[in-house]
Amino acid sequence: MSFDALSKEQQIMVSMRKVLTNVIREITPQPGEQYPLSEPTVEDIRMCLTLIAAREKELAEEKGVNNIDRPHYVDEPQTTKTVPLDQIQPNPKKLH
Repeated sequence: MSFDALSKEQQIMVSMRKVLTNVIREITPQPGEQYPLSEPTVEDIRMCLTLIAAREKELAEEKGVNNIDRPHYVDEPQTTKTVPLDQIQPNPKKLH
């Protein structure tokens, strides 16, 4: 779904999430350097991101969209296996 197709509230949620995560990404120090934000500020940002995610979920559920997608790590074992169609053998018992 394109950004323009979203409701104004959804556009605000997407924009705020992107801004907050970009700020975090840009100010994250290199290993060994001191973090520039205080712990209460970091906790406030976490709370904002949690609230944004919760409201996005509510809006999706109101529209009847059940988003069960979750982030996956590259080294995470796959739970599904892709099988090419040409390798599928017909079941002789089901053929009439």
